Amino acid sequence: MSFSLYQSAVPEFIAMLTNIKAWLDKAAAQKDEAVLVEARLAPDMFPLARQIQIASDGAKGAAARLTGAEAPAMPDTETTFAQLKERCDKTIAYLRSVDPAAFDAGADKEVVITFPNGGGMKFNGTTFLTGFAVPNFYFHATATYAILRAQGVELGKADFLMHLAPHMFAPPAAVN
Repeated sequence: MSFSLYQSAVPEFIAMLTNIKAWLDKAAAQKDEAVLVEARLAPDMFPLARQIQIASDGAKGAAARLTGAEAPAMPDTETTFAQLKERCDKTIAYLRSVDPAAFDAGADKEVVITFPNGGGMKFNGTTFLTGFAVPNFYFHATATYAILRAQGVELGKADFLMHLAPHMFAPPAAVN
């Protein structure tokens, strides 16, 4: 059995966006939402809301670029946890609508990323996904987690990996 590009990314994007929603729920129960939405790790880094927006854009953009489809437009106007969670939900819905075969067919497709300064990068689909899109997505998801932690939200590694809960098992009982 081969492991496809789709399988390597789309379920993981969905899982982490779902985790982010749960982090926001925990954060809302513990801290001031208005403060957290604007919190940053460093003065030159984007605030929490923007980190989530970029993670969302990265996931839907990867799917769109590899399938040749148009990603749903989402204005970056979210200022509340409810709005950020709704954005995650919309991104997840889009990702679930992606045809795995069309995604995988983008493996050799040329993908060009152009930055606001006019520079950019050019990849084949596989290198774009594995070398740029997935690492960039996880950078922003991790920054989201780190901002919340730095602001005192009680999150741990289990929260970051909560999507793996169905795979957990209890240790064997001690033998007397």
